[in-house]
Amino acid sequence: MHVKVLGPGCARCKRLEELTREAAQEAGIPVEIEHLTDPTRFIDYSVITTPGLVVEEQVKMSGRLPRREEIVAWLKEAAGRQ
Repeated sequence: MHVKVLGPGCARCKRLEELTREAAQEAGIPVEIEHLTDPTRFIDYSVITTPGLVVEEQVKMSGRLPRREEIVAWLKEAAGRQ
């Protein structure tokens, strides 16, 4: 499963990447995480406020740090569509 973290590399963006790895491990879902730091790419996903999280090309959130449980649910939802 492909997941993208959108953000300039700030502490919150790095924390989102960590939370996503933890959530994937908890859910037992293998993920490939790509960290996009180019602001022009954020616009491709209509993400104005970072960090942003994209799961299988669907924007799940932006501008906040989600709870790990939320990320687990998003990953499971995406896994069910594959």
